[in-house]
Amino acid sequence: MLDFGFYPTPVECIERLSTAKATLWVKRDDLTNPLYGGSKVRKLGPLLAEARDLGAKQIVTLGAVGSHHVLATAIFAKRAGLKVAAVLLRQPRSTHVLETVRASIGQGVVPVPVSSYAEAMQQLAVRAAGGAYAIPAGGSSLVGTRGIASAAEELADQVRAGLLPEPDLIVLPLGSGGTAAGLAAGLVRSALRSRVLAIPVAQPLKVFVHKTRALAAQVAGDSWRAAVAARLEVDERYLGVGYGHSTPAGEHARREAASQGLKLDDTYTAKAFAAALDRIALGRERNVLFWNTLSSADMAPLLLSAPHEHELATEVRALAYA
Repeated sequence: MLDFGFYPTPVECIERLSTAKATLWVKRDDLTNPLYGGSKVRKLGPLLAEARDLGAKQIVTLGAVGSHHVLATAIFAKRAGLKVAAVLLRQPRSTHVLETVRASIGQGVVPVPVSSYAEAMQQLAVRAAGGAYAIPAGGSSLVGTRGIASAAEELADQVRAGLLPEPDLIVLPLGSGGTAAGLAAGLVRSALRSRVLAIPVAQPLKVFVHKTRALAAQVAGDSWRAAVAARLEVDERYLGVGYGHSTPAGEHARREAASQGLKLDDTYTAKAFAAALDRIALGRERNVLFWNTLSSADMAPLLLSAPHEHELATEVRALAYA
C-alpha cells in the first residue's frame, strides 16, 4: 500500500473559542503531508496503490476547476509514477480557485473542461474504458473511504493515550461524502461513542447525503449498519447560496480560526467550523472536535512550476466564473 501521510496528525485544544460548558478541539488533518495535506491524502494512498496493482498508467478523476482533490491527486499520483487527467466543472472565481488549478496543471494534470455533470460522467467513463483508473470526485469510492475509516482508530489511540477526551461530536464538511462516511464507520469499529456532524457544502443535497450514508454502511458492513446510521448527523443550514459561495457565518468562522492559527477556506471548512462554533455556544456537547480536512501547506512552492493565469487555456479560465 502507498502511504503519503505523516501520522498521527496532532489534536489541539482551542481554549479561546471554548466555553465553561464546551471545549473545542481540532484534529489537524491539514498536516497530513508538508507538501500538500488534508484528509484527501488518506484516501489517495489506497486508491493509487490499487491503480498500480491493476497495472494502470493513468488516473482520471473529476472535480470543480479549483478542486483540492484534483490537486492532491496530481501531486501524489506523480510520486506514484502515474499520469492524471482531470475532468473539470465550473466554480465561482477566486484567487484560491485559480491558484489551485494552476498548481494542478503545474503538477502535470491534463485538464478536460466540461459544461455539465452529465458530460463529466461521460468523459470519465470514456477514459476509464480506455484503461485509465477512475477516481470519483473527492476520492470517495469504497477504497478511498476505507482509507478515512482507519483515521478513527488513530483518533481512538490518541484518546486512550490521554491526548484529548473522547469527543462527543466530530464536525466536518460534507462534499463528496467519503470523509464523513469513513469516520462514521470507523468510529463504530474503534468502539468510540463519538457522533459525526456533517455539514453539506454542495448541491444536490439529497444526492450527496444519500451517497454518504450508503458509503458509511458499505464500509461498516451489514452487522454495523444501524449503529453507523445512528452516528451520522447532517445539518444543511450552513450551505448558503451553494458550492463555492461564502456565507456570513463562514466568513466569521474563518476569521476566528485564523486568529488561532488555523487556515480555512470559504467553500468547505469555514462552513463546517461555523457549525462547530455554534455547537460550542449551545453547550450541549462537552467536547466538540473539528476535523480540519483542508491542506494548510504553503501553495507557493507548487506555483513555481505552474502556468500563469493568462497562460491557461480559455476553456479552463472560463470555468472559474464571476
